[in-house]
Amino acid sequence: MVEADQTLVTRLRAWWSGETANPAKRVQFDRPLTPWLFLLPQLAVVVIFFYWPSVQAVTSSFYLEDPFGFGATFVGMENYADALNSSEYLGTAAFTAFFCVVVTTLALGIGLLMAVKADKVIRGAESYKTLLISVYAIAPPVAGLIGMMFFDMHMGPLKDLAAFFGYDLKVGINYWDTATALIVIAVWKQIPYNFIFFLSGLQSVPVSVREAALIDAQSGWRRFWDITLPLLAPTAFFLLVINITYTMFDTFPIIDVIVKDKPANNPMTLVYKVYLDGFKGNDIGGSSAQSVILMGVVALLTVLQFRFLERRVHYG
Repeated sequence: MVEADQTLVTRLRAWWSGETANPAKRVQFDRPLTPWLFLLPQLAVVVIFFYWPSVQAVTSSFYLEDPFGFGATFVGMENYADALNSSEYLGTAAFTAFFCVVVTTLALGIGLLMAVKADKVIRGAESYKTLLISVYAIAPPVAGLIGMMFFDMHMGPLKDLAAFFGYDLKVGINYWDTATALIVIAVWKQIPYNFIFFLSGLQSVPVSVREAALIDAQSGWRRFWDITLPLLAPTAFFLLVINITYTMFDTFPIIDVIVKDKPANNPMTLVYKVYLDGFKGNDIGGSSAQSVILMGVVALLTVLQFRFLERRVHYG
């Protein structure tokens, strides 16, 4: 019995001091709790700013809450039913899908095109790349403000350009004119980010592979499609996930600048509708239900991307 107690004490001491049976597998920290102490600040941020609000949103979605916080009435799935049966919400969801597909496609396509062209530049390459990348340093609200100045109905140059071709551009009043402005500004803001990663991917392609491709295929398009694009697949898949996240969430400041204080008939994404219903309309329960639905949609998209698209990505 005494020997068993001594063995237990020895094991506890070894665990606390970080000792292992195999010295080659010794951890870098002398105490097992040390790495957790280093992780504690980041874990606290994740729990406080991500998990706790998520739990609160799920809880609030089942209640009809007083906007002044004096009480709440349990309504079950009524908030979800109201959202899914609302033509306004379904219209917003349809525009969000359209906006996501168009912005992601254009931002990735133009970013890849510019990266391919920049990779071939010999003279002035650094200046050319710096000019393309510099837009990414602009904050989204500032990008929205700059874009709004270009589309302004009174002094915007794009307004004058449209008038030159006989079209009356009415951003903030006409639904599709506003949608066009949102898409253009969102794409313009995201192109530099895609450009940086695509250019890095192109420059990592081995010279021997490029020389072999020049011998095997005379067509530049064929070389790009058969050789370069497959080698860029990991980068393209990463950027696809990032761009979808960007269009669904990070475009909020751009949308807010464009449609704020404008007539109600304007396009918006699901994230912005959650904000309007929750903070402007004081419908806490309804906006919480919408946020939970949005979380489910994003989770489903993530699973589909990694389940089906990642299979086509070659990391070798």
